[in-house]
Amino acid sequence: MKRFDKKFGASFIAEVPLGPGVYRMFNSQGELIYVGKAKNLRRRLSQYRNAKRRKKHFKMRAIVAEATEIQIDLHESEWAACVSETLIIQNLKPKWNVAGAFYFLYPLMAVGYVDGEMEFLYTTEPESINSEVASRLDFHGAFRSRFLCGRAFFSLMELLEFIGHKNKTRKFGKYTYLYSFRQIDESWKSDLNLFFRGESQDFFEKLILKLVESSSARRRPKEVQKCLNDLKSFWRHEACLLKRVRKFASEPKYPIPQKERDFLFIKYRYGATSIPIDGGWVAQ
Repeated sequence: MKRFDKKFGASFIAEVPLGPGVYRMFNSQGELIYVGKAKNLRRRLSQYRNAKRRKKHFKMRAIVAEATEIQIDLHESEWAACVSETLIIQNLKPKWNVAGAFYFLYPLMAVGYVDGEMEFLYTTEPESINSEVASRLDFHGAFRSRFLCGRAFFSLMELLEFIGHKNKTRKFGKYTYLYSFRQIDESWKSDLNLFFRGESQDFFEKLILKLVESSSARRRPKEVQKCLNDLKSFWRHEACLLKRVRKFASEPKYPIPQKERDFLFIKYRYGATSIPIDGGWVAQ
């Protein structure tokens, strides 16, 4: 007899509705350990029942091993189920949910120019930045991948050392870094803003031309190319994607607050006409 059937009953799957909804799994202490959504609840939960001893099924098998109760909420559409799932994940952060649970770590980047110095900021905690610093910066994001964004940002800082003179790096909070450079033309600011917004690669072309002129950069071609590749990945998978989603949703707000980013992408995925904000609904 399958472990799933032993724990939840042999007739459980047959009694699960076929429609869209959210399923929540609890452990023996009554703690929510996982929440998921499905277009077809019966089909999705059947996958947990039939999970094999394969690497790709590890998570499902681990959840079933720990769970002692499954609760189901029906919804009128997969879109509504997805919104409900995201709200639960953001608010309760179940043990086995990773995607969406740590929205507060979605990175933002910023660029500014003051007193002859170009400034760059990377943060996952915008609330840690004092108002004086924030007021002189143009913010971009929130982006999703700390891996892609972090690599791109710090690769950009490495490349700019071949072009300008780096000042001492400042740090605010745990995950906020402020870099500044002298000897970088102020005209680069507008190109940088367009690059971070996913609207133009003119900055990328200017950067390459400057690197070609730098003898230090020419002596380290592999390192330079790796950094350029990091910027290309950011442009394609983060900057351009966020631009496309904002355009589809006719979203005027920018940068997108960290907590609202997932809902904006749900709206894009399902072609919805409204997004939930702080427990309410904002029509578009």
